[in-house]
Amino acid sequence: MLLAIDVGNTDTVLGIYDRDALVADWRMASLTHRTVDENWLTIRAFCADRGIETSAIDGVGISSVVPDLTDVFESLARKYFGVEPVTVSAALDLGMRVLYADPAAVGADRLCNAIAGFRKFGGPLVVIDFGTATTYDVISAEGDYLGGVIALGLESAAAELHRRAAKLPKIELRFPPSVIGRETQSSMQAGVMFGTVDAVEGTIRRIGKELGSKPKVIATGGLAPIIAAHTAVIAACEPSLVLDGVRLIYERVRASRTR
Repeated sequence: MLLAIDVGNTDTVLGIYDRDALVADWRMASLTHRTVDENWLTIRAFCADRGIETSAIDGVGISSVVPDLTDVFESLARKYFGVEPVTVSAALDLGMRVLYADPAAVGADRLCNAIAGFRKFGGPLVVIDFGTATTYDVISAEGDYLGGVIALGLESAAAELHRRAAKLPKIELRFPPSVIGRETQSSMQAGVMFGTVDAVEGTIRRIGKELGSKPKVIATGGLAPIIAAHTAVIAACEPSLVLDGVRLIYERVRASRTR
């Protein structure tokens, strides 16, 4: 069994794979003050709740955009599972050319999205990840990572409106009944939610024009289904895409190390 760990700026998602099947997954806050031992107790409790023996886990793969937590989970893998983890970066043999000016600057989660997305859908492909930031990752028909777009995420946009304007309240991230809001909350929801849909459609149109062909578009992240329901641009939602990418990269790296 493989423990796949996706450490994001807001949440950390844990997944247990039995070969290529995701048999359990959990989400917890990405707290940098948590120690190795505290995170271990959380993981052990998660596994116990699902009837998974931690002794059956013989591999750990990590995608992380939080350096402090990368160190924590790497140490956890060594201390409690007795394995050397595979930590995703552009320095690994990914089986995909990364054509970014500085490949090391591409977030591990974006590499995982690109690899898992291309494996499942082929290319040309755009993967949109609705997280703390909204990212667009572009993969060519040949399977090369071309680069992408980084924009403010939905939660970040709503939080910034509330933080920067004293009279603007916190809002629930859902679509209001109409674009023209009749009060402050629905007006803010219209701006954030419909604004995101229009940004997605406009960005995909520009990417397609630059590629010279229409890419397939898939989405991931907790808010992906909400946005996908309001646009025909997104063809599919893949909630566990980063975890799937961690698994694929882990398997490739482990296979190369055992040759």
